[in-house]
Amino acid sequence: MRTGIAALVLGYVLSQFYRAFLAVLTPVLAQDLGATPEMLAEASGWWFLAFAAMQLPVGAALDRIGPRLTAGLLLAVGALGAAIFAMATGVGMIKLAMVLIGAGCAPVLMASYYIFARVFSPAVFGTLAGVVIGIGSLGNIAASIPLSAAVEAMGWRATVGTLAAITAAVALAILFLVRDPERLRHEQRGSVLDLLRIPALWPIFLLMFVCYAPSAGIRGLWIGPWYRDVFGADAKAIAWVSLAMGLAMVAGNFAYGPMERVLRSRKWLNFGGNALLMACLLALGTMANRQGWPTVALLMGVGFFGATFPMVMAHGRAFLPTHLVGRGVALINLFGIGSAGLMQMVTGRINKALTPPADLLNSAPTSLPYTAIFWFYAALVGAGLLIYLFAQDRTD
Repeated sequence: MRTGIAALVLGYVLSQFYRAFLAVLTPVLAQDLGATPEMLAEASGWWFLAFAAMQLPVGAALDRIGPRLTAGLLLAVGALGAAIFAMATGVGMIKLAMVLIGAGCAPVLMASYYIFARVFSPAVFGTLAGVVIGIGSLGNIAASIPLSAAVEAMGWRATVGTLAAITAAVALAILFLVRDPERLRHEQRGSVLDLLRIPALWPIFLLMFVCYAPSAGIRGLWIGPWYRDVFGADAKAIAWVSLAMGLAMVAGNFAYGPMERVLRSRKWLNFGGNALLMACLLALGTMANRQGWPTVALLMGVGFFGATFPMVMAHGRAFLPTHLVGRGVALINLFGIGSAGLMQMVTGRINKALTPPADLLNSAPTSLPYTAIFWFYAALVGAGLLIYLFAQDRTD
């Protein structure tokens, strides 16, 4: 069981990498393929939307055929997508590749969560969920300085081609090493509609809709264009800032589990963390034209306080019936990942609408679109927190 979970965690490392690597590739893709920030925002959004669209079939597959085949076969599709990315001759191929990679990465985290929910005590679900995301966030870190160094040494095509081979190898490891939990003897029938009829889940769905999108969008995409457009940063500088935010995300994922045991409340831990996330976003909007450590510290704050994903998942898991665990965790994940994809596209439109034309660059601040993006994310989190106030707390 341990080696199988380790293989799934490696798959999640790749999932975290792929959702964040476009930020560092922004300069080379702009140079080689003419990709604009809006185009890359759309490509990144397609990754998240494909990932989200797969959650309902993934959840059903986890309950019916188990995590081994579900995760192993789909991750092989992700390897194909990475190979297409490496051969891309235009932005259209990049978008197709991101769809395939997103679909391929869709089951790996939920497969491990399914095993935790079926095999381990409910009391440790939140901690285990956080550990997986914390380790998986090393992929986020790999998509910073290490990726920049690899691209400089080998070129972006060879780098992504190598990643395609690694992804295929991890898919094979999952197929050979993962052991499915024992099937339920008297499995009850049920569907996603049964989950939607549980009132306690709805405030949790809506918090998940707003809590992950800011850190995913800023770290995965907007750091690159923001630092390039406003501060004239090169790929190395962008990679260093991305690394700082990525490390904060890792720390946050490891920190929330112990904090739950101290506070003995999932609801108020999630509420407080996301309130601090909103404060960091508001401050970033105010300081979008200021380069230096205060801005980097706020980005790290977004990464750390925005790491409530596993604890929101644990809050929702507490209300899921056993026979619908696979579909339940996938449905909660759909709200988080689906929102991240939609918000990538929305913020791409904001960026395009507020970026001043070339002949007005001297009279309009280049930081304006990024101020709007940060404040948009802050407003989104604030709306979710208002609804989450009505959530029912539950611990195991």
